[in-house]
Amino acid sequence: MWLPWDYALILASGLAVIAFVARRARTKWVVGAGAFAAEAALVAVLYAAWQYAGRLSVTKTDGAVDRALWLWDLERAMWLPDEVKTQAMILGHDWLVQASNIYYGGAHVPGMGIFLVWLFARHRDVYPQWRNAIAMLTAASLAVQLIPLAPPRLVGELGIVDTGIVYGQSVYATMGSTVAGQLQAMPSLHVGWAVLIGVAAWQVSTSPWRWIGMGHAALTSWVVVVTGNHFWLDGVVVVVLLAVIMAGQSAARRLRARWRSDRRDDLSEDDGPEDPWPDAGWELDVEPALEPGELVPVGVGG
Repeated sequence: MWLPWDYALILASGLAVIAFVARRARTKWVVGAGAFAAEAALVAVLYAAWQYAGRLSVTKTDGAVDRALWLWDLERAMWLPDEVKTQAMILGHDWLVQASNIYYGGAHVPGMGIFLVWLFARHRDVYPQWRNAIAMLTAASLAVQLIPLAPPRLVGELGIVDTGIVYGQSVYATMGSTVAGQLQAMPSLHVGWAVLIGVAAWQVSTSPWRWIGMGHAALTSWVVVVTGNHFWLDGVVVVVLLAVIMAGQSAARRLRARWRSDRRDDLSEDDGPEDPWPDAGWELDVEPALEPGELVPVGVGG
């Protein structure tokens, strides 16, 4: 259901060639298409790196279930909602379970793609900021996922149903993912990407359509739990990571703006025109050439 990493690299290569050729065009729309192709190539490379790193980030399965059970106990101590009871709300409704499976597998990557195209087309001035935030959030999440932690559906003691397997809609079975590759439940990139989309849409747009981003974030946070793919804390942790990244970006922008302001002040002091009449604390005493009422004689000829 998701594009494999090697296919993504092939796509990135093709887009890079298009961007290279388009840069030499003189037609405005071709140049614009080339800029879009260049950015799409970069995103495809980042996607391929995410897919490939995801296969390598977890190499062992030892302790994954024990950590999941510890996380379950921690959630109960924090009075977070019970995942078993949350899932039980939909198990009697086949259509709702299947819709949740489809949303889990089908809205994650396409949703991010739609968001990036919209942001590039409508709010290009802030596009690099949010693209960088996505890259940093994904890298930080993959670093945390080096510690394997089983999703609820793989912890038999909890009694949570693997709805994707039961209804034949498992995205992991379709991709041929190994068991080790499925132990990347902490933190949830599904939730992280969805919340980033919601926050970005809310900040950069004033249109009522921005509610779609917030709805996507809320729905994704619910779907990952009822399908048995994540604990609530998997989403909480990734939101904290996103908040730290956004705070760091904000601090960096303030420091850069302050540095540029100081730099402009230094240049204006160094390169400004020298005052030809410096204030030396005295004034010139110049006597008038004519007395009041005196007329200037006008000569003839000349």
